[in-house]
Amino acid sequence: MTPHAAQANTTGRAPLGASYWKLWASSGLSNLADGVFKIALPLLAIQLTQSPVLIAGLSVAATLPWLLFALIAGALADRLDRRKLMVWANLGRAVLPALLVGAILLGWGSLWALYVVALTVGVAETLYDTSAQSILPQVVHRDQLSRANGRLYGVELITNQFIGPPLGGLLVALGVVAAFAMPAALWLVAAGGLIMIRGSFRTEREHKTTLRFDIGEGLRFLRDHRILRTLAVMTGVFNFASSAAFAVLVLFAVGPASPMGLSATSFGLFLTTSAVGAFVGSIIAERVEARLGRSASLTVAIVGVALFVGAPAITDNPYVLGPIFFVGGMLIVLWNVITVSLRQRITPDNLLGRVNSAYRLLAWGTMPLGATAGGLLAQWLGLQVMFAIMGLLTLALLGLMPVLTNKAITAADIQP
Repeated sequence: MTPHAAQANTTGRAPLGASYWKLWASSGLSNLADGVFKIALPLLAIQLTQSPVLIAGLSVAATLPWLLFALIAGALADRLDRRKLMVWANLGRAVLPALLVGAILLGWGSLWALYVVALTVGVAETLYDTSAQSILPQVVHRDQLSRANGRLYGVELITNQFIGPPLGGLLVALGVVAAFAMPAALWLVAAGGLIMIRGSFRTEREHKTTLRFDIGEGLRFLRDHRILRTLAVMTGVFNFASSAAFAVLVLFAVGPASPMGLSATSFGLFLTTSAVGAFVGSIIAERVEARLGRSASLTVAIVGVALFVGAPAITDNPYVLGPIFFVGGMLIVLWNVITVSLRQRITPDNLLGRVNSAYRLLAWGTMPLGATAGGLLAQWLGLQVMFAIMGLLTLALLGLMPVLTNKAITAADIQP
């Protein structure tokens, strides 16, 4: 534990500290790069193909590392200095878009080149995100985690979804070089911000163990913890459904022949509605959690996200979908603040990287499967039928809420 975390008092309202705010600023820059990059990729891809399966393939490539590499990333986060892992991950992500620009300028640009870059950026993302969630209890006191996570989600979502998408759409309109040079520069600056954080963020290890043993220990902890296991499965279903929907949303929204008929720039602006909602959610999540209780808050989030995913099945009007996306973004953050803070509080620090990665194997490993399903269902049944299926699938998660009573959650939330 760093000196800042050790000295913080337990009121939950103590200052979050300089190290936290450096982490916060770096996270904002890194997520702005993500937001630009992830909107630029599909907008470039639809210039090469109109196939729902091939477009969805980009989401598959970007999220596949969570299925293949997450457990290794977690073990590394518990073995190595978490801050240094985040630095190297961002440096790697800075290089990859630059290589893509070079390939395009040399005439080697193709859909397959986009797949390769999406996949390798995704590998770096597994290292960065696993380390980022695991480092937080070393930076702030555990009683401050809901507030600290709320502030982080605020800057991450407003940069990733509010500023990033319209900026990405504008940069694509200006040219490929601008669209991919910007995220490369932002990831580089974000790495520099992390270097400024002082202290060691390597966890203590009593015995030498193999990587396989470390991974198994994290998996067993998650398997044996009913609350965390249930939340991981539920988040996996959330992400399956949302990945299916958003993998092909660009086909539903962009172009004169699409149901919504938006331009690339307008599509980026449309996506900011959920980002604004997410920002509002990051501010109010701690208070909503305290007012409604965690169980009721999670129930509300399920209903809201089901509408968020399924609404394009019933309307293509952006003025109707916009408010729905706003509420959906707000409730997604509420879910994340509650579940991530709970996981960070009840997991021993020396296991947190591995438990985070095991959790995300279930919770995020479903994303490439969802993107694949979304592309196939959209191809076979049509876009709106696919949105309806995913909305109903999300709503079915209400059947697991009897496991997540306030009494059960409170019993699990024991301060280490």
